[in-house]
Amino acid sequence: MAMTASTTPVIRVTDVGVRFRRNKLARRSFKDLFAGRSRRSRPDEFWALRHITFSVLPGEAIGVVGRNGQGKSTLLKLVAEVMLADEGRVEVTGGVAPLIEITGGFVDDLTVRDNVYLMAGLHGMKRDEITARFDEIIEFAEIGDFLDTPYKHLSSGMRVRVAFSVISRLEEPIILVDEVLAVGDRGFREKCYTRIEELLAGGRTLFFVSHSEKELRRFCTRGLYLDQGTLVLDGSIDDVLARYSTDYSQAE
Repeated sequence: MAMTASTTPVIRVTDVGVRFRRNKLARRSFKDLFAGRSRRSRPDEFWALRHITFSVLPGEAIGVVGRNGQGKSTLLKLVAEVMLADEGRVEVTGGVAPLIEITGGFVDDLTVRDNVYLMAGLHGMKRDEITARFDEIIEFAEIGDFLDTPYKHLSSGMRVRVAFSVISRLEEPIILVDEVLAVGDRGFREKCYTRIEELLAGGRTLFFVSHSEKELRRFCTRGLYLDQGTLVLDGSIDDVLARYSTDYSQAE
């Protein structure tokens, strides 16, 4: 059953900024965290995102557009609450099913069976709920012959199958998808697309990152165009893709 329409945002991002160091080996000291903003500013730091503001209503399907390195994945990690902003606020109402860095968190030496229980449990599913959905998860992933195989012995495509099948069975109202379908065969990708459409038909909210215009147009009605860490355009997915295409052609 679809969720009731609401004008209350489920995601609210207000003047958000995220700063990184170019030298990945560098570390902030504990003292730096409590220092003033200007005092913390250093030549080797850059803003991955800056002054980002937008909100998302329940049931919206948002496509995040931009070239590599423009802050798209960073934005999804903020919404997933696995990263904290250096400036501004990120408010998320309700749980999140994160299909980002999708195979992260799985344990190589555990079997597929054990990893399914582990990952679903870490995302809040009770053991009896996992057991009730276990066959469904395995059937969708087409991985039944490898239940007792250590996860590390699976191919990259098989790992994505297991991960997508687990995460897409969560009952969270917000779905985050970050280019996770690039790995795997065409037939399984179509199964994933159909599953995403089922979730959207059920009233879920989608935050979707992809370099594929076809995928973005298929799932999304609204777009956010990021460039050099700033929000260039927030509009219909068609307008956002047209602007992105124009800017990219001029840059070439």
